[in-house]
Amino acid sequence: MTSGTSSGTWFNEALYPDWGQRFRVVKELAYRKSPFQDIRIFESSSHGRVLVLDGIVQITERDEFIYQEMLAHVPLFMHPNPKRVLIIGAGDGGVLRRVLQHRTVEKAVMVEIDGDVIELSKQHLPMFGKDAWNDPRAEVIVGDGIDYVKKSGDAAFDVIIVDSTDPIGVGDVLFTDDFYENCARILSDEGIIVNQCGVPFQQADELRETTARRAKFFPHVTAYLAAVPTYVGGFMTLGMAKKGAPPHRPDEVELARRAQGIAEGCQYWTPEVHVASFSLPPYIAQNLPRS
Repeated sequence: MTSGTSSGTWFNEALYPDWGQRFRVVKELAYRKSPFQDIRIFESSSHGRVLVLDGIVQITERDEFIYQEMLAHVPLFMHPNPKRVLIIGAGDGGVLRRVLQHRTVEKAVMVEIDGDVIELSKQHLPMFGKDAWNDPRAEVIVGDGIDYVKKSGDAAFDVIIVDSTDPIGVGDVLFTDDFYENCARILSDEGIIVNQCGVPFQQADELRETTARRAKFFPHVTAYLAAVPTYVGGFMTLGMAKKGAPPHRPDEVELARRAQGIAEGCQYWTPEVHVASFSLPPYIAQNLPRS
């Protein structure tokens, strides 16, 4: 991926060599070159506030709920009793907020390598994290998620959620064998890990290679779908791997029961969407191991 650029009142994101998208910029809100990446936040006319890292759009105010609800709620509802959750990345706070909506969660640790992302998100994207930053169950660490996973004790977490950029730049180390091996070690017996695997219409290699790496250390690997307009190219895949028994596929009645107090605030996730998200079109399913 190449970086996005400004042209007059437009922000041009060149996602691929021959395909991109652009946003009309209403107002520049922040720009900072951190030790890790270029961070930019602007107000767009179509998608509200937009967070950009190294020229690539990460999330927008208008459709953040789709990605963040599916990244957080699906694994937590798939786990029988998620109490301890590790979030790697997700510096805008949206995943942390959704995780803390689950009554079973006793502790949520968020490790974000770039403190500037957290600071600027609190200032310019407060609608994402809201009051999650002050929840007593939350522990927010500015640090290296790879190092944190490596140093964590065995079976320390029930669910790991990796909200990263694509496997380039800062996010590259979150897609390695060593990382997934340590994740398997620090997950409990029925532990689950989820991370984004790109848009397979354009990034099939990302899904195929990441799934193959996870399969070395987890007995069960799969993926599910979310349609996020900002991530152009059709369905985004969220890769899931699990220890212990095969992933439990709760039915809609069970999900509705567990989601009381949560589902009412969702704009994308529903019990029906949850169940349907695991039905993969053949062009996506062919990138997963055959069961």
